[in-house]
Amino acid sequence: MADGDRLIINEAQLVLAEKRTSLAALRTGIAVMALPMTVISFLIVASHYYQLTENVLFLLIPLLVACTGLGALGAFLVIRSMVRLHREEELIQKLKRQNSIISEYMD
Repeated sequence: MADGDRLIINEAQLVLAEKRTSLAALRTGIAVMALPMTVISFLIVASHYYQLTENVLFLLIPLLVACTGLGALGAFLVIRSMVRLHREEELIQKLKRQNSIISEYMD
């Protein structure tokens, strides 16, 4: 195998490693977004055990602020990883078009 072919294969492996990292970030973003939805769902289900008074409101407001922050962080992670996945897929397609050795191994 020529040195040029090894370089191309190494470049493809690098792009695929970045793609795996982006998929892990996507999975983490989805999990971070699911946490606030779970907490709010639990609060809705348990709402018949408490009333929104001053005794509960000082606990509920910081919790909802934290849930909003976690939701925003999860959305940021998901959007960023989707953008990166799109860019990495374009790089893979470019490598496949330019090099026949890559296109025979990658679908």
